[in-house]
Amino acid sequence: MTPDPSSSYSRYTRVGSHRDVDSFRGHLHELCPEVPVDNEILRAPGSPLAKSLEICGKIASNRWMIQPMEGWDGAEDGNPGELTLRRWRRFGISGAQLIWGGEAVAVEAEGRANPNQLVIAEHTLAGLEKLRDVLLEAHHDRFGSTSEPIAGLQLTHSGRFARPGKDGACRPRIAFRHPLLDARVGVTDDSAILDDSEVEDLIESFIAGAVRARELGFDFVDIKHCHGYLLHEFLGAHTRPGPYGGSLENRTRILREIVSGVRREAPGLHVAVRVSIFDSIPFRQGGDGEEGVPEHCPEGEPYRLGFGVDMANPAEQDLSEGHAFLALLEELDIRLVNLSGGSPYYNPHLQRPALYPPSDGYLPPEDPLRSVARHLHATRTLKQKFPGMVVAGSALSYLQEYLPHVAQGLVRDGWMDLVGIGRMALSYPDLPADTLERGELARKRICRTFSDCTTAPRGGLVSGCFPLDEAYGSLPEAETLRKLKKKPRE
Repeated sequence: MTPDPSSSYSRYTRVGSHRDVDSFRGHLHELCPEVPVDNEILRAPGSPLAKSLEICGKIASNRWMIQPMEGWDGAEDGNPGELTLRRWRRFGISGAQLIWGGEAVAVEAEGRANPNQLVIAEHTLAGLEKLRDVLLEAHHDRFGSTSEPIAGLQLTHSGRFARPGKDGACRPRIAFRHPLLDARVGVTDDSAILDDSEVEDLIESFIAGAVRARELGFDFVDIKHCHGYLLHEFLGAHTRPGPYGGSLENRTRILREIVSGVRREAPGLHVAVRVSIFDSIPFRQGGDGEEGVPEHCPEGEPYRLGFGVDMANPAEQDLSEGHAFLALLEELDIRLVNLSGGSPYYNPHLQRPALYPPSDGYLPPEDPLRSVARHLHATRTLKQKFPGMVVAGSALSYLQEYLPHVAQGLVRDGWMDLVGIGRMALSYPDLPADTLERGELARKRICRTFSDCTTAPRGGLVSGCFPLDEAYGSLPEAETLRKLKKKPRE
């Protein structure tokens, strides 16, 4: 299942091919010389990653964080399955002190990105409570009476990318018509657009989800505004008329009303936001090389279809609205923010840098390290402007064995406060513990960004690390995945 390194995937130097940190540093600094790279992995207590931090009224004893993910492995009724519980147990042994959402949980059944995504509802409360319980039990079994992790729940609606039924068909609900994305999900008329009354109902669903999360004992809820899902799409609803589109004030009205309702109905529950702070025009496969290229945009016309996009040059980012968004979070007394970028559906090279694309993707149009640098520079820029916020960084798994060397410098130099890992936590969940306790990593467990964890769910399979995690490699789905990967990308 490992891609052939002699194939066209090898246009860019593989991170794993570097023999030592000096070689990696040279590669990285050719692309982005400002990014710090330490010479060695530092153990606690001497590591910047071992420095404590107050989050949600509690003290986190380190700066490692697990990103929210979806395993496509819940029950049809929205409850967690055995693989979901296993994943959360592994989060518990990770050593990370913040579990950001742990899982993307839909606030409405029709808002699921797949028919096995979790849902927060009355009939799923016991199952969601069990997720938190196994997380804390696993942490206690591994680390004893040391401080337990701070755990949140990410609340979401998949919007344009909703596929809630067993048939896997798209059932998009959208904020506005998008001429470049509508055809990808089968939108042909305005019936998929949520009207204002439906938006008001959606706001109430998020508030109800937050109330339930508080009852379950979660420390915070993340009101998800990233990766092309519904609330992120509303941030780019420049062309939508009415109270939820047009001006930035209107495009953030949903967030303000959700936060107001959460503060009213769930007092004491902390609110966080994961946001795609930059974006770009959608990409597609190019010519024979299959590298991603931006979709065509009429020349001379501003691109008014996104958030964090340079309207004059939509293949590039613009942080001006991101700055205004974080200023709003500060006004709302939201101090915990997770910065991401792009979407796995229309520009995955930005959202999840990888050398090997998923089955529905394209070869990277730039060295993935450059894509990582886009995240790092955006995170540093906004952290410097909002020093009072606790800022988490993303897109770091591509750094592979040099992730801790870079992460130490990023935290020490104030680029970010928390180091988030997603894909890496699937193959190597206890990387944070190994870093802080031993100052070294198990190279054979490091995620090499083969994208099987994305290709599998694109084919209707569960998501996990099939190459490195035997629990997934031994599943019958592993053979299905092998066949799926042999098909040409469409």
